[in-house]
Amino acid sequence: MTSPPVSSKVPNLDSLMDAITEAGEKIREVYDTDFEVIKKDDNSPITKADLESNKILRSALEKTGIPILSEEDEDDKSRLESEKVWIIDPLDGTQDFVNRTGEFTVLVGLVENQIPVMGLVYLPTQKILYYGEKGLGAFCYKSEKWEKISIRDVRDLKDCLALVSRHHLSDREKQLLEHLEISKTAQIGSTLKVMEVAAGRADIYLTTTTKMHQWDTAASWCIISEAGGRMTDLSGDELVYNTDNIFHLNGLLISNGLVHETAVSKISELS
Repeated sequence: MTSPPVSSKVPNLDSLMDAITEAGEKIREVYDTDFEVIKKDDNSPITKADLESNKILRSALEKTGIPILSEEDEDDKSRLESEKVWIIDPLDGTQDFVNRTGEFTVLVGLVENQIPVMGLVYLPTQKILYYGEKGLGAFCYKSEKWEKISIRDVRDLKDCLALVSRHHLSDREKQLLEHLEISKTAQIGSTLKVMEVAAGRADIYLTTTTKMHQWDTAASWCIISEAGGRMTDLSGDELVYNTDNIFHLNGLLISNGLVHETAVSKISELS
């Protein structure tokens, strides 16, 4: 992996980028085998790929001395005493991994004073890395070069392309999109929905679920924000990280930022 495209404030970011790509390669190795799928206590799937990726990421992150909140480890809450915390999902989109759609990612976010300040999102099947850091911009690394990314200039909800989940689109979400008068939709898995908005290939994504965790969003929050977009709950309230409760309890609204307040206002009409 090449060096970051800007002068990062995150120590040893080069090594971390190497670790996330290594985790991605390990995931690809498992992906190409006849892997076993186990159900966790909450009935969500887990595979060897989740666990192997977690080991690689933890090995790199533990060297920083900053606490780690990972989907695949028990949360002992010691992180609450720290201003900084790594929030990671070693394999976001395990259902897409199991279904072999190719649409799964590795997520690493750095949170400081409850706000994400750096995020990495890696797409193993295409060897694409997204990176964002507070005040420094958002970037995409593919074909061995970095490119700056940003949202596209769409200001009318009727002109927006909305992204929807392959597995979890609810009747309530369909109702909201209809009320927003958004007719153009496309399906894509995992955190790639947020990356598509950040890179200017789509405009909005919303979910009403209360099952999203902070590790689902910490990495992408920084990238979408630095690309010019926004990520809030459905009421337009800012997300807060490294809290005792790690669920986002009022859904999520991700947009190019230009339609965000209008969307929040129209969503409130149905609440």
